[in-house]
Amino acid sequence: MNNKYKNILIPIDMSCKGSWENSLPIAIEQARNHQATLHVLTVVPEAEIPAVAALLPAGLDRRLRDQGKIALHDLIKEDIPADIVTEVRVNQGQPYKEILRAAKDIEADLIVMASHRPGLSDYLIGANAAHVVRHAKCSVMVVREPAESKHHEE
Repeated sequence: MNNKYKNILIPIDMSCKGSWENSLPIAIEQARNHQATLHVLTVVPEAEIPAVAALLPAGLDRRLRDQGKIALHDLIKEDIPADIVTEVRVNQGQPYKEILRAAKDIEADLIVMASHRPGLSDYLIGANAAHVVRHAKCSVMVVREPAESKHHEE
C-alpha cells in the first residue's frame, strides 16, 4: 500500500455524539489497517479572554482542558479497542484552527472528521469541516451523518 498513514487525527466534540458516532469507527479501521497512531482531539472553548476574564472564576481554562482530557480518556476506554495506539489532545480555541494546529503538530497524514448534513442546527461542525478541508496539508476524510440518523443525544 503506497499511502500508509502513520498519524491519524480525529476531532471529537464531547458535547455532540454525532461528532464521533460515525467517524470514530472509520478512524479506528484506518488506524488498524495502517498500524497508525490515532490522535483523539477535543477543542474546548477559551473562557479567559481578556474582555471577560475578570467576570469568570480563575483557572476556568485549565478546568475546561482537564474536563476535556477526562472525557476523552473515558471515550477511549469505552469505544476504542485496546490494540489501537491512541494519544489524547485537548486544545483550546476555535475548533477549525485548533484542528489544523494539532494536525501540524503531530504531522498528521489523515484527518477523519464528521460533518452534518447542511441545514441542521449543528452548522458549525459542517463549517469547521469545510475550513479543515480547505486548509489542511494532509488528506481529510469527511464522514457524513446518515440521513436517518439523529444528531442530538436524547
